[in-house]
Parts: sequence; C-alpha cells; structure tokens
Amino acid sequence: MLFIVGLIIVVASVLGGYMANGGHLGVLWQPFEFVIIFGGMLGAFVIASPKQVLTGVGKAFSGTLIKGPKHGKDSYMELIGLLYSLFKLAKTKGDLALEGHIEKPHDSALFAQFPKFLGDHHAVEFLCDYLRLLTLGTSNAHEVGDIIDHELEIHHDESHAIVGALSSMADGVPALGIVAAVLGVIHTMGSITEPPEVLGHLIGGALVGTFSGILMSYGFMGPVATSVGKSFEADSRYFTCIKTGIIAHMQGYAPQVSVEFARKTLGSTVRPTFAEVEEMIGNLPSPS
Repeated sequence: MLFIVGLIIVVASVLGGYMANGGHLGVLWQPFEFVIIFGGMLGAFVIASPKQVLTGVGKAFSGTLIKGPKHGKDSYMELIGLLYSLFKLAKTKGDLALEGHIEKPHDSALFAQFPKFLGDHHAVEFLCDYLRLLTLGTSNAHEVGDIIDHELEIHHDESHAIVGALSSMADGVPALGIVAAVLGVIHTMGSITEPPEVLGHLIGGALVGTFSGILMSYGFMGPVATSVGKSFEADSRYFTCIKTGIIAHMQGYAPQVSVEFARKTLGSTVRPTFAEVEEMIGNLPSPS
C-alpha cells in the first residue's frame, strides 16, 4: 500500500509541476522512446540474470513490493506460541515426542493451532528440519547454530541477488534514456530541412528519453530495490527468531526462557511484550 501511495506522489508531483508550468502532457507521449528505454532495460536484465533471479524479481513485484514484509506482530506471537508448545513437549516427554509432529506437520494437531505459521512452507520446512536433527540425537548447539547460519547466509545471498538485479536496472535506465535521446537527435538531424515547429517537436521527443530514464531510475526502480531489500531483511528475522529459540532449547533452558531469547531478537515494531507472551502461552493447551 505504501508503494502505491509513494508512486502516486512521485507521478503527481512530477507531472503536476510540469503542467502547472504550462507544459502539455501530449508532448511526453513518445512510445518509441519508451520502447528503446524499457525494452533495452528488460533485455539487459534477462541477459544478466539467471532463471531463479528472473522468477524472484517477478515474485517481488507481484507480492513483496505491494504487501511489504510477510510477518507482523501477530505472526511473531504465533511463532513464539508454537516454539513454546514444541519446547514444552520436548522437555516433558523428550525430543523424540516431536517426531510425529515434525514428520507430518500439516496433519499435526499441535501445528494446526498455528495456521499462519503452517501456511508458510519455507518456515515449516526450516523449523522441522532442525527439530528433526534433535530427534536424531544431535546435541551440540554450536554445531547446529553454525549450520543454521550457513543456511541463512545462502538465503540472504539469494535475496541479495534479486535486490542487486533491481538496483542494476535502476543504475542502467538513465544511460538507456541517453541512448534514446541520442537516437532522437539523430532522427532530428535527418529532418533538418523541416520547419522550426517540426524540429522543436522532434527535439522535445528526444529529450523525453533522457527525462524518462532519469525518472524511472530515481523515482521508481531505485526506491523499488530499496523497498524490496528492506522487506527481505525484515523477513529474514523470522528465521533468526526460530534459530535463537532452537539453540536456547538445545542448551537446556526452560521453554519460557527459550522463547524469551527468541522474542528479544525481534524489532520494536513487531516484538510482543513480555506480558503479552506470558498471557498467550498461559492460554495454550498442554501439548501432546
């Protein structure tokens, strides 16, 4: 939603200021200039990006950019409740008691209490994979922590590749705008015998290329790359929260302490208070 608001402000400010100064919108409609700029940008993007980045950018535009970070305060409350239930079950009945739940989480009555988490395939797989290590007898928290860090680093690199592709497009669009402008000037020079009003229209059309490239870069693509990057960074904290809880549990802390460690990794805008967590886990049914 904020992306839409920001886009409206940019377009209204630029075009509104232009029109208020006596400019005519019709002059800015130069479809062939746009074909050169945006077609060149798209082609360069396809050349430079592997398939997973192309797919990731498409998903970023259709989901991340519009919706923002996937996880809010409610999601983290639910995550903390799930971690508490799992850790409490493991403390009372042993880590092997988790096996039936993590092998088929979508059939688990315990996981069913936390539908938002269950709807995130990546998070479910991430949590179950590391809890499975516990059921297999893994007990070294430092080794597991190192493995989790390595996986999170891979995930970060994949997200960074998507943000990097968007940033590269933002950096390249002004140059493509200059290309479109130069081609427009070349076309104008070929029509040098035309009357001044025709030449003025041609020169104006050529300058639209430069204008469009700069506006696209600094008014749209650059902010898009920044917004997507911040959303990816915010979502990565969800997995850091899971990691912190697992490591605390492996080190022998009580479930309440393990989830408190996890809660402390959260930013102020999404972090539930200690009292809210206490109330929430107090109302959870006993895990079985």
